[in-house]
Amino acid sequence: MANYQNILVVIPSLDPDERLLNVIRGVQAKGFTDILLVDDGSAPENQHYFEEGAALGCAVLHHEVNKGKGRALKTAFEWFMKNRPDSAGAVTIDGDDQHKPDDIAACVDLLSQQKQDSLILGVRNFDLDHVPPKSRFGNKLTSSVFRLFCGLKVSDTQTGLRVFPRGIIPKMLEVSGERFEYETNMLLVCKQADIPLVEQTIETVYINSNETTHFHPIKDSLRIYGIIIKFFLSSLLSFLLDYGLFNVFYAAFRNLAHRLFLATALARILSSVFNFTLNRKAVFRSDAPLSKTIARYYILWGFQLLASFGLVRLLSGIFGEGGFVVAILKLIVDMFLYFVSFRVQQAWVFKPDNTEIKSE
Repeated sequence: MANYQNILVVIPSLDPDERLLNVIRGVQAKGFTDILLVDDGSAPENQHYFEEGAALGCAVLHHEVNKGKGRALKTAFEWFMKNRPDSAGAVTIDGDDQHKPDDIAACVDLLSQQKQDSLILGVRNFDLDHVPPKSRFGNKLTSSVFRLFCGLKVSDTQTGLRVFPRGIIPKMLEVSGERFEYETNMLLVCKQADIPLVEQTIETVYINSNETTHFHPIKDSLRIYGIIIKFFLSSLLSFLLDYGLFNVFYAAFRNLAHRLFLATALARILSSVFNFTLNRKAVFRSDAPLSKTIARYYILWGFQLLASFGLVRLLSGIFGEGGFVVAILKLIVDMFLYFVSFRVQQAWVFKPDNTEIKSE
């Protein structure tokens, strides 16, 4: 069993009710003594819950206005690094009594069992009958999308019960996102940085069909899927540029023997510079060395060039080499290579150096 007194319990909260005090008493009864509340811009009529939390022995930080759950967690992590130099780590929980003390303790107990610094996730079972349909659908969809596009094998991407060993908290402060997308982004950063994700099954609790959640389905979902949407837009613009140039060159080189290869290569060269710059700066926001990312990008680029040329040539030999047929085949082939490219760029091309992860 872990030393619970050496773990900071972080509870971000917006307009809490009596359940916040129940959560505090519950973790204290389990043996946790170091608790930090982050008031994320709650209304004046809800401030007395933070005052009561302080009376129970909690430290309290305030945001004057609502800044989002991601910013609340970062505020807590910054406070942890400045004020808890000897603590082993932090556990984040929700203040609405959805995380039970036994489950919190079970997740923290896993901390000392890991061979390397790992992010421990308390994951829910969304197949249970009492799970609201919109929550079941939303969580399963998100898990499936990130598994397909990012290779992220996590059964509960939005769980608020997470245990952070001290060594990875500086890395978590570098993760982008201020609201609910921050929790998903940190999973992607952990995957890129080879920080293991360890799952612990917890009780699945939904109170009043999750009516008190501050999650906005459309706005927050767009933020959560941000990296995939940005990559799609980047790839779409690059593809349109590549596709348009390919057809222009293919028509212009009609009298040349190797017009398919020349059209493919020239179009891909011109569009690749645009795509690399956009992906590095706007999509993956990579701070890995430029020389390394360029080298890796163009290795992938060369593979895609040869794969695109080879597959189109193979298929055009079967279905015909007319301009319209080749254009359709090119479209199909490059759509397939798009999915491959996303996975490789995220996992390898723009992957940060492991040496950037600090451990203490």
